[in-house]
Amino acid sequence: MTLTDLFDTVLHTDYIHVSEETASYQCRRLGRRLELYFEWSNGCTDWYNNLDFPALPYREMEDRWYAHRGFLRVWKVLEEVLSAPILSPDVRKILIGGYSHGAAIALLCHEYARFHRPELAGAIQSYGFGCPRVLWGPVRPRVAARFAGFHVVRNGRDIVTHVPPALFGFRHVGDLWEIGQGDAVSAIDAHRPEAYLAALARSPFGDTAVDAF
Repeated sequence: MTLTDLFDTVLHTDYIHVSEETASYQCRRLGRRLELYFEWSNGCTDWYNNLDFPALPYREMEDRWYAHRGFLRVWKVLEEVLSAPILSPDVRKILIGGYSHGAAIALLCHEYARFHRPELAGAIQSYGFGCPRVLWGPVRPRVAARFAGFHVVRNGRDIVTHVPPALFGFRHVGDLWEIGQGDAVSAIDAHRPEAYLAALARSPFGDTAVDAF
């Protein structure tokens, strides 16, 4: 599966909708590999959560870190559903993908998987297409290490990847993969799915294998 294939899968998979917070996900098992996908904004509740960005501590723990409140609320609903497949000892690889709102949830899912399955380490790889900023404030090295293997895929000037503003203390974590640089596309249009598909088709990243770990 290439990065382009993964984005196409994220766009066209059939999602399961959890009524509370309208959290939407798909969970698949392919042998010993678990695949988790998260949907973009699809309703008023999603947009409310997107804009509810005051930071909250993820949970009370030794290495406390802070995250966007709205995205954290959605992930807490999905955590109850996805903890069992993520923690299954039969799972030896985890591939996670999401777009826009779903990319933010994918990031929180990635951290959960890395924290609870440290023995898998590099066997957890995640891709957030058009991912907003999720974490707030300084990130301690031990926390930052849990986001290794998460890739923010940004198309051109995609406005969503620049919010909430860094001025408010929010930041990206993981790796930043930039596509569509130099395209004459507005910051708003650069976030559209068709713009991502076009940019992936022209970028070397588009042919990168995402399931060869």
